[in-house]
Amino acid sequence: MELNIDQIKELLPHREPFLLLDRVISLEPGVSSDAVKTLSEDEFFFRGHFPDDPVMPGVMILEAMAQTAAVAVLALEENHGKTVLLAGVKNARFSKPVLPGDTLCLHSELKKMLGNVGSVKVSAKAGEELCATADLSFAVV
Repeated sequence: MELNIDQIKELLPHREPFLLLDRVISLEPGVSSDAVKTLSEDEFFFRGHFPDDPVMPGVMILEAMAQTAAVAVLALEENHGKTVLLAGVKNARFSKPVLPGDTLCLHSELKKMLGNVGSVKVSAKAGEELCATADLSFAVV
């Protein structure tokens, strides 16, 4: 299943400039999701991080990965209209800078869900190069 930006906005409460997904290219509700974000020079975080050598902040990469995971969780019918809150980050690793012009390819795979809390494995690539990985925990409210 694929989602365009309007369909993503039906699931996620995020809005520009903090919505960090352009489209979802694969979705299996409650299981996994893949999304993309093409980064232009005009992204708000590039102006100050760093003006002469712009790099996407790691925390923003984590947020994009978390939003990708939230799509998979919120696509479940019982979670429609709810919000996914980030509860924890473990094993975050950043292996390649993400730069203006990169297309960030984001992947999430749900590992465990117990009631309204769960965990997910996430990753981000620019092209074929791995940029970041992490284990996230979340709560659905």
